[in-house]
Amino acid sequence: MIKFIKVVNNRVVNTIVATQEHINNLDDRDFYIKDDITQFKNSPGKNYTYSAIRNAFIPPKPYNSWTLNETTYQWDAPVALPDTENRYNWNEDTQQWDLNE
Repeated sequence: MIKFIKVVNNRVVNTIVATQEHINNLDDRDFYIKDDITQFKNSPGKNYTYSAIRNAFIPPKPYNSWTLNETTYQWDAPVALPDTENRYNWNEDTQQWDLNE
């Protein structure tokens, strides 16, 4: 059994575990990409964007102010998360991390 990712219009819509034979018999087989964890940057998730050029699955953008890190293909906040053991939540209005009390 192999994990396959169904990508439509560059969006992950589903992942399934199936045999190659099963995928070959599907009418929409051209929408499935074989998941080889060594092949892609980031693991796919529902509503992730697939970028063939980057060979990466990019998670949904969490906030408008965040930018895509072109090395990790993860979203970075405009202000670094404080380096403490505390938990923080991003405040989009103030563009700062708020202590989660």
